[in-house]
Parts: sequence; structure tokens; C-alpha cells
Amino acid sequence: MRAGLVQLTVTDDPEVNLPVTVGLVRQAAAAGAGLVLTPELTNGLSSSRAHQRSVFRHEEDDPTLAALRAEARAAGIWLLIGSLGLLTHDADGRLANRSFLIAPDGGIAARYDKIHMFDVNVSPTEVYRESEGYRPGTRAVVVETAFATIGMTVCYDVRFPALYRRLAQGGAQIITVPAAFNHITGAAHWETLLRARAIETGCFVLAPAQTGFHPEANGKGRRTHGHSLAIAPWGEVMADAGTEPGVTLVDLDLAEVEKARGRVPSLWHDRSFEGP
Repeated sequence: MRAGLVQLTVTDDPEVNLPVTVGLVRQAAAAGAGLVLTPELTNGLSSSRAHQRSVFRHEEDDPTLAALRAEARAAGIWLLIGSLGLLTHDADGRLANRSFLIAPDGGIAARYDKIHMFDVNVSPTEVYRESEGYRPGTRAVVVETAFATIGMTVCYDVRFPALYRRLAQGGAQIITVPAAFNHITGAAHWETLLRARAIETGCFVLAPAQTGFHPEANGKGRRTHGHSLAIAPWGEVMADAGTEPGVTLVDLDLAEVEKARGRVPSLWHDRSFEGP
């Protein structure tokens, strides 16, 4: 299976972002990718909760989701929409950060709501409280496809290895980590975390990312790290997209999953223990 990782520099306007995303999905499919992956918050990044609520839609009405489902159907590809910001019907008005796996017929094969919220103090000037605007998911997701079993995660999830172990023990051969990783934490931790998750699980880890500066209508904006990565089950970096938007292609041989797990079968070496 050839995978195409789409790297984006989105704005806070889904209408502006959509044609760029569609163009890169088409480019990946034309290059032979049977699985195409986009980053976290493919439809838009914004620091304003009010703006998010004004431009995001419910799942059933979201134009980005509808358009990308149509693209998957037209190209006959599997498409991992890294995530979309979506309105919910929750009483507190919080949004969902939801990842979708789209089948070649355009159907939604699986949904995953990001479990771990990015509530951090990166620096005195960069403080994030994702849980104030987004409600966390509660369910891990593994989905079987015709070519592989896929475990779905999003961005900050990568810091919680227990989730990845659960996915791998649940049958995952590929784990997706679409992200809009902060430029400061990304430079320090991104590659190390992804390689660790691949090594621990014996899975391919595919991590399409946002990159660069993301302008907002209010004059603000944020920076993301870029460097979409594909990691092999033994921990090697198969591809690094750098910091420019575009498509990165990688060929996956699932025999490498069983080979890595056969060499170090740690997924089946759990032991109970006491303390602390």
C-alpha cells in the first residue's frame, strides 16, 4: 500500500482551506496513494472560540467532510481526514475534534474523537486550554480495512503510550497521528514521541501535520511544527516532509509489522505489579 501524507498550512477560514486540501488529496491519489491522510483540524485553526463556532458546522452539514468524501469516492481511495472541528449538540457548547476514515466508496468507515486535550503552558506567551473549547472523546478506535487494521489517534494523544498499546493489542498494524503540533514542543519532542510509539507497538505510525504560520482574521495566528512523518515498526523514519505544504509518499509493507513484533514481542509480555 502506498500512503500519501498531506501537509497543510490552513487559515481560520474553511472555505479558503478546502480547495487547497482537495488539490493535494488529488495529487496524492494521482501519484498512486491508496491511503491519503490529512492533518488535525483540516478545516481550520483559530484561537477564537467565537470564530470557531461561527465557521464550523455539525457533522451532517459540514462542507469539508462532504467534499472529501466525494473526493475519496471519485479517486477510489481510503482517506483519513486527520480531524475536523465540528459543532456538537452538547449543552455546554463545546466542539468535537473528530477524525474520520473514509472508505473508497465515500462512506464513513470510522470516527474517532480526540481523547486527550492540549491543556498546557508551552511558554509565558503560549498557553493552550483545548478542553475549554473541545469536549474530549471517551473511546479508542480500531478499524479493519481491506488492506490493514488501523488505530486512530490525534496529536496530543501521542504523549499517552497506554492508548497506543491498547490499539496495538486490539489488532492495529497502522496507527494514525494527524497533528497540529506546536512549533516549540514539536522541535523538542515530535519525532522522538512518534518513534517511541512505533517501537513500543511494532506498528507503522503515519503522522500528517500542519506546518508554518496560520493567519487569523483577528490578526492573530499560531505556528505549527510541520515535519509530517512516517515511521516503520522498528522505529526508522521512512519519510519526513520538512516544513513546506505538500504531499509525501511512502510505501508500506505490512510484513514489517509481524517481523518487528516477532523480534521483540513486548506487546504480549505484560505483567501485573504492585505500587507505587
